Amino acid sequence: MAMQSPSSSSSISYGFAYQVFLNFRGGDTREGFIGHLYKALTDKGIHTFIDDRELQRGDEIKPSLDNAIEESRIFIPVFSINYASSSFCLDELVHIIHCYKKKGRLILPVFYGVDPTHIRHQSGSYGEHLTKHEESFQNSKKNMERLHQWKLALTQASNLSGYHSSRGYEYKFIGEIVKYISNKISREPLHVANYPVGLWSQVQQVKLLLDNGSDDGVHMVGIYGIGGLGKSTLARAIYNFIADQFEGLCFLHDVRENSAISNLKHLQEKLLLKTTGLEIKLDHVSEGIPIIKERLCRKKILLILDDVNDIKQLHALAGGLDWFGYGSRVVVTTRDKQLLTCHGIESTHEVEGLYGTEALELLSWMAFKNDPVPSIYNEILIRAVAYASGLPLVLEIVGSNLFGKSIEEWKGTLDGYDKIPNKEIQKILKVSYDGLEEEEQSVFLDIACCFKGYEWEDAKHILHSHYGHCITHHLGVLAEKSLIDQYYSHVTLHDMIEDMGKEVVRQESPKEPGERSRLWCQDDIVHVLNKNTGTSKVEMIYMNFHSMEPVIDQKGKAFKKMTNLKTLVIENGHFSKGLKYLRSSLKVLKWKGFTSESLSSCFSNKASEMISFSIFYLLFLLVCMQKFQDMNVLILDHCEYLTHISDVSGLPNLKKLSFKDCKNLITIHNSVGYLIKLEILDAMGCRKLKSFPPLQLPSLKEMELSGCWSLNSFPKLLCKMTNIENILLYETSIRELPSSFQNLSGLSRLSLEGRGMRFPKHNGKMYSIVFSNVKALSLVNNNLSDECLPILLKWCVNVIYLNLMKSKFKTLPECLSECHHLVKINVSYCKYLEEIRGIPPNLKELFAYECNSLSSSSKRMLLSQKLHEARCTYLYFPNGTEGIPDWFEHQSKGNTISFWFRKKIPSVTFIIILPKDNWVDPKVYFFVNGYEIEIGCYPEICGHSGHTCLFHMKLEEHNEFCRQYEYNMDKGLLKNEWIHLEFKFKIKWDLNLSADEKNKILRSAQMGIHELMEKSNREEDNVIFTNPYISKDKIK
Repeated sequence: MAMQSPSSSSSISYGFAYQVFLNFRGGDTREGFIGHLYKALTDKGIHTFIDDRELQRGDEIKPSLDNAIEESRIFIPVFSINYASSSFCLDELVHIIHCYKKKGRLILPVFYGVDPTHIRHQSGSYGEHLTKHEESFQNSKKNMERLHQWKLALTQASNLSGYHSSRGYEYKFIGEIVKYISNKISREPLHVANYPVGLWSQVQQVKLLLDNGSDDGVHMVGIYGIGGLGKSTLARAIYNFIADQFEGLCFLHDVRENSAISNLKHLQEKLLLKTTGLEIKLDHVSEGIPIIKERLCRKKILLILDDVNDIKQLHALAGGLDWFGYGSRVVVTTRDKQLLTCHGIESTHEVEGLYGTEALELLSWMAFKNDPVPSIYNEILIRAVAYASGLPLVLEIVGSNLFGKSIEEWKGTLDGYDKIPNKEIQKILKVSYDGLEEEEQSVFLDIACCFKGYEWEDAKHILHSHYGHCITHHLGVLAEKSLIDQYYSHVTLHDMIEDMGKEVVRQESPKEPGERSRLWCQDDIVHVLNKNTGTSKVEMIYMNFHSMEPVIDQKGKAFKKMTNLKTLVIENGHFSKGLKYLRSSLKVLKWKGFTSESLSSCFSNKASEMISFSIFYLLFLLVCMQKFQDMNVLILDHCEYLTHISDVSGLPNLKKLSFKDCKNLITIHNSVGYLIKLEILDAMGCRKLKSFPPLQLPSLKEMELSGCWSLNSFPKLLCKMTNIENILLYETSIRELPSSFQNLSGLSRLSLEGRGMRFPKHNGKMYSIVFSNVKALSLVNNNLSDECLPILLKWCVNVIYLNLMKSKFKTLPECLSECHHLVKINVSYCKYLEEIRGIPPNLKELFAYECNSLSSSSKRMLLSQKLHEARCTYLYFPNGTEGIPDWFEHQSKGNTISFWFRKKIPSVTFIIILPKDNWVDPKVYFFVNGYEIEIGCYPEICGHSGHTCLFHMKLEEHNEFCRQYEYNMDKGLLKNEWIHLEFKFKIKWDLNLSADEKNKILRSAQMGIHELMEKSNREEDNVIFTNPYISKDKIK
């Protein structure tokens, strides 16, 4: 297995070969200053590297010296009059700066008889020597880049605090340096971990956050994540990594625990003692705050607050950036991300789990130490890693517990963990749970036991009904404390956190599941129903059985004792005796895909065997009406045999009614239209439903009728329904909207997509009222004509997004220019469209895929420079004969184009003319100084060959670009350094073409770039299109 690299492990654990590395020009200082400094250091027992060899001009740094630099803790570059004449010294300095930035090493520059400004600006003797180097490097691109790195290194080193030689006694000068070094190396590093695998990359990421912005500023960085991820371990590694760069140091361990035991004033006392040496006894926290501010506001310190769980701790120990001197850094670790937000800490790092080979490496070391791992353990090791789910703490505990054990003992232990989590792990993970309020704990247990993987909105609605009030705040608290998360609109949580929650519920009654608040395990549910051991403690049941074998309910009375059952979710499963004796406490019933057998078992009557299924359903609802007056949610999705919705007037408190994808549903009772508390009504995919009852639903917020193929009329609306903001109607037979549609006065998004919607003039007033409020309107595939379109546009006075795809009109009329709010238009696949006569004044995006009849004059208008510089538009339309306009300063044939920029990320307009060939899925790849950054299609090149794409690029607003840019670019570079940005598109081919044929197609593409310049920047070239480092007329 791969071990930690020497360089990374030494940076964390301080395994240095040398305490000091001297970098100097021998001819200037070897026999005087350097010799005396070296002796003074070694006399103090400071192990110092000095290279005694005389090197000829032009010699390159040797591997042995390369290793010596890597293995040194502190660097002392001595800048003398002829320092820059030595390429060897300069190469060393570049490597030293790399170790400073990437490995957190300390640089202590000594300016021996030279002015730092000459080094910083490469003037005086330094300018002369660098000019000579440049003259000799003119024919070598490699050496010109080397020269560039020298200049950067000199500037960065000269900006660091150091020592300046004076006319005083040299031995005193040297004494000050030695004293400073002695103090630095006398500090003992913190123990990080017995086996610090997987830390290095995260240390680097946090280091970048700490370095963000001005070196003189004060920065706070938060590290957060669930228990057991290694937040404290990472914080200790960060401390060791950068501690040498600060005047004062303080690592406050276990703030949560220590503040509870000994009060915050004792932590304040410890902070002052460690950073200033001040021993003081405080009477109250408020007394310590001004003392900390006064003593530390002029001192560069590193403060790490580990395991913070209360905002009061931050207020008492690190109340603000003005508490600390320039260059100070504060690192806070916590399980609660909201604490960081409340304290204004914007730079945060979520600790990553340990997976794959690194997880195997740590587990193997804990379980076998340095012994080789027998191959027979490979499979069980992989199982143990999967159980740990990325938590290093779990790997350490499991590995330690199984040290020296046989493979059978391994299997037995892991089998036991699957049933009952390890107590030590459980205790650590439960800390965040224990800090929750009572109802927050309850919501967390609901999610851990029943709703992992659920649609976020569905889970929220069910829990809302279960508790009788909104639980959005509780979900936010759980997310802030890293107990749950939202992933692609689904509820998710870490496997070990899920196990912790389930164990909390199991401990309510370790022996009898019927005494627990929640049931979710198939074996437990079968036991409770079969043995009739349910009690009033059961509040929620979640059934998702692997098989469709019926649950045996011997007497049909299993639910009778569950007097507090509020939520019953049946994703998969049915009962031998049916759902008898469900209590009136039930608020949520979700029964997905129930069968006729499931409901027929609800009735012991023999005659019921001959009753049709629809009758069974009517009887079922009658039972519901009589018993469940307080029911809030009724979900009957995917029920193949459901044909009628019966009278539901007995469910007056229903807030959500869903019968989605009930493909045989034919009729709906009128009572559905009078559920005045109903907020969600979902009939999506009910293909045989022909009509919908009138609706008087003042509380309704969401209504879904799409996919109701046979529905030929929109339901009549009997009252104002102001809470509905979004109506989607696609794949229905509705051709015209009723006049009552204007009761949807709060509608902001309307999609009428499908089979030719009509907009008759006699209903013009209604459409004008409705459309005037709509912000996003989609009328796809409605065969809109040239006569209809101008009328419709006059109604759309406030529309921001307009989708007219697959229409029959030939002209976008001039009145389009009167739509002042319109920002985005989609007319793709309008194959008859010829002319665009009006452009909205605030248009930003226009999509015209496959509009192959579009005239040349319209395409030229879309390529207008004035249009793009005024509105930052994004356009996509079929290629013409126009080519790339002249206002694009830089043009190129082929699939790649690049430019150089400095000082700030530029805004540019980009055009690409894609060749007409059979290919799909183009993607744009960015390269910043050679680092590849994939940001997908920017903003979306949608796979249409033979089209022109023109868009404005604001790279500084693209999160992924900025994150990658900052990660891969050195933060200490000069602000006027030229940055190279290249982008190219690649294609997934649809044909079996040879490499030559593919390259020929790629070469036929055309690309262009135009810089959008602010007025203040027009006199200065900050974007160029030729390499400034190799061009003879490069810009200085």
